[in-house]
Amino acid sequence: MEYVKLMSPEPNTDIKIFSRPLSRPGSSVLMGFPGSGLVGSIALQYMVDQLEFEQIGSINSKYFPPLAMMNKGVINVPVRIYEKGDLSAIVADIPIHPMICYEVANGIMDWLEPFSVKEVVTIAGIITNEPEKRVFGVASNEQALTRIQDSTIILPVGSISGIASSVLTECKIRNIPAYGLLGETINAPDPRASAAAIEVLNKMYEIQLDVQPLIEQAEEIESTMQKLAEQVKTAETMPKKEQLPMYG
Repeated sequence: MEYVKLMSPEPNTDIKIFSRPLSRPGSSVLMGFPGSGLVGSIALQYMVDQLEFEQIGSINSKYFPPLAMMNKGVINVPVRIYEKGDLSAIVADIPIHPMICYEVANGIMDWLEPFSVKEVVTIAGIITNEPEKRVFGVASNEQALTRIQDSTIILPVGSISGIASSVLTECKIRNIPAYGLLGETINAPDPRASAAAIEVLNKMYEIQLDVQPLIEQAEEIESTMQKLAEQVKTAETMPKKEQLPMYG
């Protein structure tokens, strides 16, 4: 794969993007970074795999944690850029530290600016510990809000933190329509919440992506967590060392 460095070559550039240009102006850009439930990362990685997006670039920074994921023995760049038609996706395997959220969001939006993107969608999780797996929505302005009001529950008040909030803020400042999809989740990997977020994307972009494999993955994770909970409960009810009988 041939990468073209589009960002400033200055040595003090903290965020470096190596990518070929987006194929067409007016693309919609989806972003998923690890957070609560890994909702965004799971949803978008599933989407780019199932719909066979092409990886066109990567993002790196001296501030990223020294971590690289492997797949069948091959190293994966922690933050990747994908594209298919008029949809682009930025998918991350690593969390973005709060201290550099501004730099990362600003760097990504600077890179996207020449391509006159149509809109940006961030996908993240919101912990409620409720079983419904609803998807809450926010937008950069009231006009944009109408696009998601029928497929999400609009948050009336509150706050968003992390890289998603930084991206949405940058979009608002730059007058780019932007949406935040917040999947209702627990504090554990949650493919079921990711599936709910994908269902919203299905409606927004008419992509008809089947989420049943994600639901099955969720059931496997839930079964494993249930077994772990039972093991912990059993361990807690076992007699303590001083209560054990002595022989001999």
